[in-house]
Amino acid sequence: MKLLGHYLIVAEHNYKTEDIPPMKDLPALSENPFATPIAEQIWSMKYQLKDHDGTPIDLTGQHSWRRVAKALSKAEALLDQEQYEEKFYSAIEDFKFLPAGRITAGAGTARSVTLFNCFVMGTVPDSMGGIMDGLKEASLTMQQGGGIGYDFSTIRPKGAEVKGVAADASGPLSFMDVWDSTCKTIMSAGSRRGAMMATLRCDHPDIMDFITAKHDPTRLRNFNLSVLITDPFMEAVEKGEKWALKHVAPSTYRDFGGPDEDGLYIHEYVLASELWNAIMQSTYDYAEPGVIFIDRINQTNNLRYCETIAATNPCGEQPLPPYGACLLGSINVARLVINPFSDNPSIDQSALQLLVETAVRMLDNVVDISKFPLPAQREEAMNKRRLGLGVTGVADMLAMLKIPYGSDEAAHNVEDMMHLIDVFAYEASVDLAIEKGSFPLFNADKFLAEGTHASTLPKYLKDRIRRSGIRNSHLTSIAPTGTISLYAGNVSSGIEPIFAFEYDRKVTQKDGTKTTERVQDYAVAMYREMFETDLPDYFVSAQTLSPLDHVRMQAAAQKWVDSSISKTINCPEDISFDDFKEVYMEAWNTGCKGCTTYRPNDVTGSVLSVATPEQMLVGHPDEPVLAPRADVLSGKTYKMKWPGKPHAFYITINDDEKGDPLEMFITTQNVEEQPWITALTRMTSAVFRRGGDLSFVHKELKQIFDPKGGQWLGGTYVPSLQAAIGGILADHMGVQAVAIATTGKVCDQCGEAAVRMQSGCESCDSCGHSRCG
Repeated sequence: MKLLGHYLIVAEHNYKTEDIPPMKDLPALSENPFATPIAEQIWSMKYQLKDHDGTPIDLTGQHSWRRVAKALSKAEALLDQEQYEEKFYSAIEDFKFLPAGRITAGAGTARSVTLFNCFVMGTVPDSMGGIMDGLKEASLTMQQGGGIGYDFSTIRPKGAEVKGVAADASGPLSFMDVWDSTCKTIMSAGSRRGAMMATLRCDHPDIMDFITAKHDPTRLRNFNLSVLITDPFMEAVEKGEKWALKHVAPSTYRDFGGPDEDGLYIHEYVLASELWNAIMQSTYDYAEPGVIFIDRINQTNNLRYCETIAATNPCGEQPLPPYGACLLGSINVARLVINPFSDNPSIDQSALQLLVETAVRMLDNVVDISKFPLPAQREEAMNKRRLGLGVTGVADMLAMLKIPYGSDEAAHNVEDMMHLIDVFAYEASVDLAIEKGSFPLFNADKFLAEGTHASTLPKYLKDRIRRSGIRNSHLTSIAPTGTISLYAGNVSSGIEPIFAFEYDRKVTQKDGTKTTERVQDYAVAMYREMFETDLPDYFVSAQTLSPLDHVRMQAAAQKWVDSSISKTINCPEDISFDDFKEVYMEAWNTGCKGCTTYRPNDVTGSVLSVATPEQMLVGHPDEPVLAPRADVLSGKTYKMKWPGKPHAFYITINDDEKGDPLEMFITTQNVEEQPWITALTRMTSAVFRRGGDLSFVHKELKQIFDPKGGQWLGGTYVPSLQAAIGGILADHMGVQAVAIATTGKVCDQCGEAAVRMQSGCESCDSCGHSRCG
């Protein structure tokens, strides 16, 4: 396995960036840059340019790098394009700089996709017409592949008066259901459904409904939820004070007087500590909602003089204003360690500085060449030129430096490294401003005002910004990098710890068959290639870290990140509720801008289990035997009429002697449905006869959505005919609770129960699929 070194540079291509390059113009290379089969599979599935019939246009990974480098160089002056193409290629070859997936997949393809990863939509107006206009804009954005965030705090609470129609408002949660259904129907670019973030202020009258919304396992499955926590609320929690829930729309059932000096009417008083406990209990049990410290975000914002932030992108690392957009890229710091595992390992700071300078220029060029779903998004991006340069491979880097992740030494090293990257990035942006001009809304005095992130930069750099301006309003962000880290040789993701030193992944072969591959972490593989000894103690995995170790690392990095950080703080299942709450208080007290945790339990599912050495030797136990079928079974038949179908469906479910489902049959005169019905009933019956916990079956059926849209049955929106069958099965089984996953959530790509929360994003440890790129 080749882990270090450089690869050949592809000869000059003869095509224009606005054209899809013909295959004959791409020279073939025999050297494969991918360290593992799963890395090559990810490239093939997500980043390799192919014709509409599936014919490859990028023949190798080097071709994809060349395509991206050439496309981004087109933003430079004509005479400079060739030299910058080579600089950009040099930065991304060998996986040193990893542009976000949308850039690698879309740059230079002439396809109608955005190269930006994330957007926050415009302020949602508190009117039916405005809400529907917002839904239309969201649909257009999701169609081009952008992840989106919204603040629903502007929508009046449930029960508030709607003037002119003699009715009460249905509240923001009802409209979130509409957004969720729309997201299910729209497939994003690259065959990935859009991911969404919804936020609600901690003083919104419907905050309790928001906190508990996803306790229903079928509701808001395409949303991440986060509560916007204000400084006054945290102070009220600490002091045990009452907390007012209020809105610009008055309540129809309670009148506390008003409006107050902010124009808001109080709907209810609650104890701040009780509301905080409700948030914590939901997160403890269901892993949502997350927490965003919104006042801290706005106070440190370089652009607080011209924007107010109330939402983030789906994974939380990009707080953005209305129509805000940001593009992402990550420095692979695991590639920058000199003399790894030796007595004097170090980071190559000269290489780091050069890589940061080049990456800033590349991302700045993306602003100019990208398409945008909406004109307002393009205007916002051009006016501020926000970038999100981050890191990946941090845990691997620390292992190569012989420093245990989560230790005080690790936190100090990460803080120092992020300080360097922050300074290098701001210096590069000043250099770009001298060459190309500052972002249009730049105001030196306000940009450098006390409290902004820019005000914490070294004095010489602030003086340079004041004299020469700066090209980009924001430069740094740490995003989830699950897919691109796997693509880069399975380096550790973002600033997360190494999840497992090695584990199994499913790999789809070119003929469509699947094989199981044992994948090692990048640093682990390097160490084992260099030495014939057991892993030393400075190799640390996620399973051995305390939650406060996670917080320490996040807080250390946040000091020198001008946006935010996507990170998941893993907690053990048996952590006490009080200790769990302490994690959030520590995040608040140490300067984090948000906090996301994951505690495996019967609701959330466990994280992927890691095989012990003994299990690797003996393999897995024999498969269970199918239960025999008795000659006579008891059961029930359910009649269901699906709107738009001429004939009814009859679903028969027969049970064994214990009352558990053993087989299912579906009959109907709708002949066009017979093929999938036969397949579904045979497979479902086979699963039933294997025994064990069967509660996941109805849940998986209920998650299926029809791209043509679902139907309303009995006042409930059902996303597909298959989901309706899942509902009947759930009723038959008497299911009241959320389905239990024995090893993890089931992946909708590979079907394995191996989905875990990573950097604020659900990612599959079996096939590598991630909702966040």
